[in-house]
Amino acid sequence: MPAKITKVNVVLDGARDYDIAIGAGVLEASAKRFKGRRVLTICDKGTQTHLPDYLKENVLILPEGEGTKSWTMLGKTLDWVLAQKPDRQTLIAAFGGGVTGDHAGFAAAITLRGIDYVQIPTTLLAQVDSSVGGKTGINAKQGKNLIGAFYQPKFVLADTSVLTTLPDRQMRAGYAEIVKYAFLGDREFFKWLESNGKKVLARDDAALRYAIAKSCQMKADIVHADERERGARALLNFGHTFAHALESACEYDRRILHGEAVAVGMSLAFDISARMGLTHENDIAVAHMKKLGLPTRIADIAKFPKITPMALIALMANDKKAKGGRLTFILSHGIGEAFVTQAVDMTCVHDALASSMEK
Repeated sequence: MPAKITKVNVVLDGARDYDIAIGAGVLEASAKRFKGRRVLTICDKGTQTHLPDYLKENVLILPEGEGTKSWTMLGKTLDWVLAQKPDRQTLIAAFGGGVTGDHAGFAAAITLRGIDYVQIPTTLLAQVDSSVGGKTGINAKQGKNLIGAFYQPKFVLADTSVLTTLPDRQMRAGYAEIVKYAFLGDREFFKWLESNGKKVLARDDAALRYAIAKSCQMKADIVHADERERGARALLNFGHTFAHALESACEYDRRILHGEAVAVGMSLAFDISARMGLTHENDIAVAHMKKLGLPTRIADIAKFPKITPMALIALMANDKKAKGGRLTFILSHGIGEAFVTQAVDMTCVHDALASSMEK
């Protein structure tokens, strides 16, 4: 292994355990992991220039954007994969951001009732969140990620050198998922981010590796305890019930990136928690995100459609965490103290949404 590579282990049941390798040069150092396997690489137009030679033999290039997570594009991907005559020794390499990872992972899960795949995330958001934990899937007209499977990769390669060409906006969107981990369960990590968040965004090697590894370890611990989201894993969706509704309202276009929607969603979760008398730390949390350049209000989203708070609440009703027709929320008692509940004052939800929309 090259110098300065950090490893995180995802512990499941022994047979399906895997590791996450994090650091600059991980891709170059990992060629031997693919020897003896026929590899089918699925990437997008924005990442194909980063492909190492050993992943270039069989390549499918997907369009960029959330539109790729659709039945139509999945059908085209499966047609291509099956045309390569895969067998149970074939390995799919998901090379790209969260969209590519979700899409390619789901294709692997349903090809021959499941063939091996690996995640090679090329965005900060994918490196700290979507590539880890085995959630794969596509979107439906009813909502985001409503069709999919829990299907774990064989390993994850998070090469931080590919982030050097990532736009700053994408880096900030990924940072939202990093600070999410601090908000949901680690106050000391939040203190570290207060001092080092700007270094992470500036791509400082040590700060970046630490933030990615810390996020991955926290997610790995939660996934180990609750792989299929029957309980504690729902905490990982802090801010996401709102975020998915915002993305749906924007029709999954570039008006708002997923991480940006999560930042606004977390701000709303803190606001509602404060309105319900659960926390007094909402201003501290929101101020940190603002300082790092993230949107924290719906009004911050350029050209957000004219929509009422009730219409947004209706979109939230499509959330996967809803139970018995009731919305499930992740709220907070304070930084590092998130919890899952259905006991929410919907007047507070309405008022927080309305306030967030005000120009």
